[in-house]
Amino acid sequence: MVKLDIISDPICPWCYIGKTHLEKALAEHPDHPFVIEWHPFQLNPDMPEGGMDRRTYLETKFGGQDRAVEVYARVQDHATAAGLTLNFDAMQRTPNTINAHRLIHWAGIEGHQSAVVDALFKAYFVDGRDIGDVEVLADIADEAGLDAAVVTRLLATEEDSENIRTRDAHSRTAGVTAVPTFIIAHRHAVAGAQPPEVWAQIIGDINAQIAEADAQAESDA
Repeated sequence: MVKLDIISDPICPWCYIGKTHLEKALAEHPDHPFVIEWHPFQLNPDMPEGGMDRRTYLETKFGGQDRAVEVYARVQDHATAAGLTLNFDAMQRTPNTINAHRLIHWAGIEGHQSAVVDALFKAYFVDGRDIGDVEVLADIADEAGLDAAVVTRLLATEEDSENIRTRDAHSRTAGVTAVPTFIIAHRHAVAGAQPPEVWAQIIGDINAQIAEADAQAESDA
């Protein structure tokens, strides 16, 4: 098997689109070699703890309403092409995502990471929920098979907050400047929301390399 580390933020629409493209390729190639793990990257590490009004955030980030509309029209086009419906009108706040990343980390320990990542993307981009809110995160944990009471208690502490910040900083030091970024076998980086056909080619190349290595090992035995 081959490790596929995915560096992302659950409020990043390109991460949602990239995840959707990847999953389509994996479904079409069930012989894929990947074991997937998700890693934290905060798009807005200085976001206030309670988040902020989404319209204010976007207009500040993109330099005005017109530019924000232009950028997100492009995002919507790519999302639609990927088969996603992003409900931007329902999204009232842009959250600080450190607690969401803590939840993803704990879910990984419990073997529920993919379910939690799925639920976070859906909660934010489809249902318009505030995934910085502790009650929302507890609901997501419960739906994904985690103990919501334990998650609520942990979120009331700083447990693993420094872990998340350290891993985020490590990715930046390693050269990650935008997400999603996919790291294959701890060696090769694939940046951006690559289309399914790119992943199909990557899967084919890796499987061919594995087959060649297995054949060589048999011949050497």
